[in-house]
Amino acid sequence: MNRKIPLRTRVALYGLLCVLAIPFVFPTWWMVTSSFKPIADIFAYPPKLFPTNPTVSAYKDVFDGRPFVQQYVNSLYIAALVTAGTMIVSSLAGYAFARIRFRGQNALFLVVLVGLLIPSEVTIVPLFQMFNDLGLTNTHWPLILVPVFGAPSVMATFIMRQFFISLPNELEEAARIDGIGYFGTFWRIALPLAKPALGAVAIFTFLQSWNLYLEPVVYLSSPEMFTLPQALTQYVDSYGGAMWNVQLAAASLTAIPVLIVFVIAQKQFIEGLAHTGLK
Repeated sequence: MNRKIPLRTRVALYGLLCVLAIPFVFPTWWMVTSSFKPIADIFAYPPKLFPTNPTVSAYKDVFDGRPFVQQYVNSLYIAALVTAGTMIVSSLAGYAFARIRFRGQNALFLVVLVGLLIPSEVTIVPLFQMFNDLGLTNTHWPLILVPVFGAPSVMATFIMRQFFISLPNELEEAARIDGIGYFGTFWRIALPLAKPALGAVAIFTFLQSWNLYLEPVVYLSSPEMFTLPQALTQYVDSYGGAMWNVQLAAASLTAIPVLIVFVIAQKQFIEGLAHTGLK
């Protein structure tokens, strides 16, 4: 029987949660507020939580003489394609590992899971040589194909497999009685029920692709082809020193899509983790 929590207890609980949230919220708050400060105020002591003389000049400098809009579009469409591709591949692979019985199934899945143990730094040199031989360096193809068909999609496949395993067998039995095959069962029954797991996969994948740094540095050489993490390192003065307020302004703009995706899919994200048994 549910008992109503006393008001005093709820206030104390919310107060404790607010205090615990400070280490997570404060860096974002500092980034956004400092983007409106002159450089001298960023390093002022004692630190100022609010800009005393707010200015938007740093945001103007973000676009001054640099293809920031093009780089923003690059990151957006790459992250969107990688997210969509990973959701398709991982859902198909996860359903196959969860519902289709074949010889060597467990051994093959173990081989797939080994991909989680291989750092990207280990495979990036042979991958670069392969894409270089194909003439795909300084293009976005490596940033799309490797995450969708490579090791980065292993976690997504694991999440989808764990979700499909939790579905009742009666659903498939009813589909077989109606004469529906494996793909029809997957498309008509399993996939519509997998929205929570797909939401978790979408957030994981989008965030990983959006923050990707090493691979763009290796594969891309033209500023017009850069993605945002690589572009943020280009905001330096003539002496090579960091333009802190401009970098913080660009970083604040960079964080917007991630916040939007998480706000939209946070319910599916939490439900997906709950259904897959992840903690």
